[in-house]
Amino acid sequence: MKAIAVVPGVAGSRLVERPEPSLTAPDQVKLKVLRVGICGTDREEVAGGRALLPQGQKDLVIGHEMLGQVVETGSAVTRAKAGDLAVFTVRRGCGECASCAMHRADMCETGQYKERGIWGLDGYQAEFVLDTEAHLVPVPPQLAGVGVLIEPLTIVEKAIFEALRWQQLRRPDAAVAPDWIVGRRCLVAGLGPVGLLAALVLRLRGAEVFGLDIADPASPRPQWLASLGGHYVDGRTIASGQLGQAAGGMDLIVEAAGIPSLEFNLFDAMAFNGVYVLTGIPGGDRPLPVDAGRIVRHLVLHNLAMLGSVNAARGHFQMAVDDLLAAHLRWPGKANELITHHHPLAQFQQPLAQISPGAIKEVIEWQ
Repeated sequence: MKAIAVVPGVAGSRLVERPEPSLTAPDQVKLKVLRVGICGTDREEVAGGRALLPQGQKDLVIGHEMLGQVVETGSAVTRAKAGDLAVFTVRRGCGECASCAMHRADMCETGQYKERGIWGLDGYQAEFVLDTEAHLVPVPPQLAGVGVLIEPLTIVEKAIFEALRWQQLRRPDAAVAPDWIVGRRCLVAGLGPVGLLAALVLRLRGAEVFGLDIADPASPRPQWLASLGGHYVDGRTIASGQLGQAAGGMDLIVEAAGIPSLEFNLFDAMAFNGVYVLTGIPGGDRPLPVDAGRIVRHLVLHNLAMLGSVNAARGHFQMAVDDLLAAHLRWPGKANELITHHHPLAQFQQPLAQISPGAIKEVIEWQ
């Protein structure tokens, strides 16, 4: 079968031949891949950046944002049958720590995890893929057009869930109000696909959402945010350090930009007792001068919480499915608008090398 692979540390991607996977255990599921999303991690790998070969292999099949259709199941599989839509999760546990033993490889304590398409395991940019039912998430037919968004949506599902749980533990008002987030002022920094999906989750939960970016207000991303009832903040006209004065204090900030200078300046935009969750991973390793005293004063005197969040467990994948269904009912067709470019397999190299003009989410069509 065909697959798209890279050699870690070497720039470029190529089409390779791999043996088509076959079931070898009763709990396995085989999927025919329909489409696979492209993200910054894929482009980093293609550029020669962070990636790890599977043991004994000369290249790595990339791709971790996928949607497939079940073609075959083992005798012990109960949650899927041939013809169903489904996705596989990404991270596989270390087999050593308590978190991984509890099916929470996203919270691995040893760092010896593997990730499909990224770190030590082949990914999903292939005609067929195989895994166990434990890593399968069924997708209802209503989400056939947007199922490929499930994996990137899980990133913010986990981040927002953890931030709200943290607030319930430390804020008296949040502890006694199940819908504490309703009406709360929330900022999403960076309106890429992950940031826009964060805005969708927060709007579904009733929050007042502000989105910060440096795009023209009339361009597609700010307009998409506005169509959900969000407010756009143009970072070209308001400095991040002045955001709190211009837009008011934020009870929750979701950072999805991966820009260190922005990340440290956003403390000024937080309300008292606020929570700040980071999901973006900065590229490069250049040092950044920061006003450490100002940051510490904000954290301590304003009673702030700051946490990082990466990857997601199968439960977060189910949350993503549920929220995409809710969005489908509330804003029919809006999630589909995030997938702006569908590339045939024959043209895979260009979108993996660089973002297409005007793109939000780009996918490679396998069928």
